[in-house]
Amino acid sequence: MKKRILIVNRGEIAIRVAKAIRELGHIAVGVWTDNEPEASHLAFCHEWVHLSGKTNTETYLNIPKIIETIKENKIDAVHPGYGFLSENAGFVRELKKINCLFIGPHAEAIHSMGDKAESKKIAKDAGVPIVPGSVGEIPRVAEAKKVAAEIGFPVLLKAVAGGGGKGMRVCNSEQELETNFETVKREALSSFGNDGLLVEKYITDPHHIEVQILADKKGNVFHFFERECSVQRRHQKVVEEAPSPFIGDDHEVREKICSTAVALAKAVKYDSAGTVEFIMDSDKSFYFLEMNTRIQVEHPITEEVTGTDLLSNMIKVALEEDLDFKNQEEITLRGHSIECRICAEDPVTMLPAPGKVTNFHWDAFPNIRLDHCLYPGIEITPDFDPMVGKLVATGRNRDVAMRKMRTALENVHIYGLKTNIPLHKEIFRDEVFQKGIYSTKYLEEVRPQDRVQTELTGLDLQVSILSVGFEGDLQ
Repeated sequence: MKKRILIVNRGEIAIRVAKAIRELGHIAVGVWTDNEPEASHLAFCHEWVHLSGKTNTETYLNIPKIIETIKENKIDAVHPGYGFLSENAGFVRELKKINCLFIGPHAEAIHSMGDKAESKKIAKDAGVPIVPGSVGEIPRVAEAKKVAAEIGFPVLLKAVAGGGGKGMRVCNSEQELETNFETVKREALSSFGNDGLLVEKYITDPHHIEVQILADKKGNVFHFFERECSVQRRHQKVVEEAPSPFIGDDHEVREKICSTAVALAKAVKYDSAGTVEFIMDSDKSFYFLEMNTRIQVEHPITEEVTGTDLLSNMIKVALEEDLDFKNQEEITLRGHSIECRICAEDPVTMLPAPGKVTNFHWDAFPNIRLDHCLYPGIEITPDFDPMVGKLVATGRNRDVAMRKMRTALENVHIYGLKTNIPLHKEIFRDEVFQKGIYSTKYLEEVRPQDRVQTELTGLDLQVSILSVGFEGDLQ
């Protein structure tokens, strides 16, 4: 039977979810707000409903209003995308009360994996290696100093309820720990409503490796291999690859980290798509970092190298339908895929640069995918994340994928505002990145942003292109 599925999100992920819903023969219901009355994802939905309000608090985060909308429109299921309410256990419990399916994991898994202290304890009990440091919350700076003395500096102060790179601070000495402790507590309280902190050993030259999993409601957990997400700024990802060039042909490490992710998912009786994130040292030893109980921004590269539609299978899990595969052996790696997050931000400072897109076009090439929400006239505002698209290039191997990405970056044209495309171009020209030997300190130490050339503004570039075309017609 066709299900009416409400997409409580916006932008490119709402478009991606709508496509998956339509492919499976269900009814995609999108939402529009007073802030985005002509949102681009609505064109991909069968129906639209209105969430009144102009701020996220009034709309995408307003649980009572969303529940009322579900009742009024006879919604059968909700897909949260990522961000907003995608990892809100309270929202899942409210949906259960009105017999509406949540396309995601059960509330207990979201709650336990969303708490850094609790998830670390669960990981430890499941035999998953964890970063040395406090297992539980550290309430006072004196206790933080004691833990730091035991594990040695540098240490990382990290919010218990953190995410997205917020509520984190590296401390290289006892004095820095004392100085930063209350500051990070205030940041954590402001960002997450919880000022609890952990103290962990800071791995000085780490790789950020994550494993995509999908679990059904029968106790089966499947992995889709790993992604490398070590190109980051402010603990937020910029470029992702699958598989990891750092792990390379070390199949023993690959099997070990993937089976570890599966073990953690089984420990919490997980039942949807999710990602287990690890920090990997230079000797390829790895430690549990966190679990994201939702679909990830970077899921397309995993889809490309495994040939699996993660979104449609995520929906199938929720509806308790047969998946597109029967066992782990059917899920294999093929080739290499790279994703560049396209953001409305300054390519040198990497700070958000909101504005209006005056024109946009891109040239499609074989094995190039662009998941985006762009159209001429769209306003990129500070209200939302500055990411506007994800450019994905896939090839037989990493060299081919990089070649395709370099071509793709030259053929995506966004006018009217700054984007980080010039930064991506420099990254793909860089020798360190080309060798695949970068760590999470890549942007901090190699600094390809310093080589970004000043380009014409979007407006000047449009005039230039139009002038060339006009002169050609005269000839």
